[in-house]
Amino acid sequence: MTDPSQDVTRQAEHRRPSWLPARSLPIAIYLFALVLVIILPALLVSLVLLNRNNQAQEEVVRSLTNATVQAIGQSVEREISSMVTTLRVLSTSELLRDNQFADFHERVVTALAGSGAYLIALDDNFDQLLNTRVPYGTPLGATSDPVTAAQALERSGATVSGLFFGKTAERWVFNVLLPVPDSDTVALLALTQNAQNLAAALQSRQLPAGWHAALVDATNLVIAATPEADFVTGSVLPMRQSQAQNPDEWQRERFSGQQVVTAEWRSGVAGWRVIAWASTDAVDRPLGESLIWLAAWGVVISAVAALLAFLIAERIALSVRGLRRDAQRLGRGEPVEAKSYPVAEIAEVSRALADASALRQAADSEVRFLMREVAHRSKNQMTVIAAMARQTARGAEDVPGYVQSFERRILGLARSTDLLLTHGRVGVALQELVESQIAPFSPPDRGRVSLAGPPVRLNMQAAQILGMAVHELSTNAAKYGAFGEAGGTLTVQWSLTGERLNLVWRESVPHLLTATERVGFGTTVLKSMVGHALGADVERTVHPSGMEWRFSIPLEAIDPERGPPPVGDGTGE
Repeated sequence: MTDPSQDVTRQAEHRRPSWLPARSLPIAIYLFALVLVIILPALLVSLVLLNRNNQAQEEVVRSLTNATVQAIGQSVEREISSMVTTLRVLSTSELLRDNQFADFHERVVTALAGSGAYLIALDDNFDQLLNTRVPYGTPLGATSDPVTAAQALERSGATVSGLFFGKTAERWVFNVLLPVPDSDTVALLALTQNAQNLAAALQSRQLPAGWHAALVDATNLVIAATPEADFVTGSVLPMRQSQAQNPDEWQRERFSGQQVVTAEWRSGVAGWRVIAWASTDAVDRPLGESLIWLAAWGVVISAVAALLAFLIAERIALSVRGLRRDAQRLGRGEPVEAKSYPVAEIAEVSRALADASALRQAADSEVRFLMREVAHRSKNQMTVIAAMARQTARGAEDVPGYVQSFERRILGLARSTDLLLTHGRVGVALQELVESQIAPFSPPDRGRVSLAGPPVRLNMQAAQILGMAVHELSTNAAKYGAFGEAGGTLTVQWSLTGERLNLVWRESVPHLLTATERVGFGTTVLKSMVGHALGADVERTVHPSGMEWRFSIPLEAIDPERGPPPVGDGTGE
């Protein structure tokens, strides 16, 4: 005889794709190949980087520096744009048009509080009408920057000045001017700020290590500079003197006896520039050191990776052989226990095999249990049907009547069985059972039937017996009771009291009833099967207005978790 595992191996080899090798290789080979695939290209790239060190690394620093300088410049332009927007809003003031300068001065002081900006109003001769740096009414002279004021009138638009020393401010300032065409008195509005206020914009972005920056106007006067640059406001920056140079290119210049690299950004709004610089030694030295370290670490990493690949391959191989043994035990139906492996994924597979083994053991046990359960329930079902057949025969007067009555009872039992199959071990809801048995007999007027009670679930036997009981009560109601006459009503109520279920079936009819002592199948089911099989107390009362049945059933007889023993024939014999 051949080993089944060998047959499986041969079948797997027969299904092997054509692109796979003819035979399997150890995992160590694949790990070494992976190391080579990763390390060799890295070493080749390192050699290329050694040949292109300054160019490649300088490009990275250049991009970072240019981006930072551009971000600094954009921060300055946002500040200028904000000042222009403020001027446009202030130029529309009704107080300004009506020459109510005192009130306008007071309102502007409040509006600009904390912004670091001040408002100046100029007439056609560029004399100051008001200046929020000083109280209203303080004598003021002409503007300190008439050239920019003339340019603003000529352009009829917002104009940014260069750096100048303000007489009123007594410090270096700059202006943003805007013509006011709708005023007969005011020709220009100007927002002025101290130049040093823009130092915050230079510090809003972090320059690379060793770099400095300065904001200069069109004449290269320093408006603001980073703290380490050692340039004061109003001094001349000796770098990038010519504005004809391309701002996107790096320039190498001599500054303070050393070689520096410079970068530049130009404002299209103000004509100002942001100039950044660093010594060539600060730019080149770290790059060369990084490349040397890269080559050294490449060699070390290659050796360590090869050693680790060998050790990992050994550990994985041992783990995979353990999984193979577990899989073989699972195939034979033997129990498999989860093992601890150094590789998390393999340990997860081991747990999955153990779970699959437990599920298989449980499934085998479940199949055996279900087979016994099917046999047990089939015997109970046959016993109930046999009892129904005998009792139906005792009350039948002819064969057609017997067949019709027996069919109805079988269908009622089937409805109870359908509910059992639907809900399984959780049990059948009492209200759903009652509704399903009453439905075939219920009148079209739903208001004639009332069901009320707390949620209660029944086991298989209790559902079948109570289903037959409700079926018989519904049959009698249709023949002689609440459903047989127009105007009849039915109320079914149940409650839980202590360890018992109390169920009341109460019919009401418009005409008086005459009590009868005839014992039929329905009475037998209600008194004998319900009382005997479920251990219930059954009470029947005939009221002049209708029939009443009361059932008091122990909860343990209906508990889905504790089903009672198999039912007898239900005859009481």
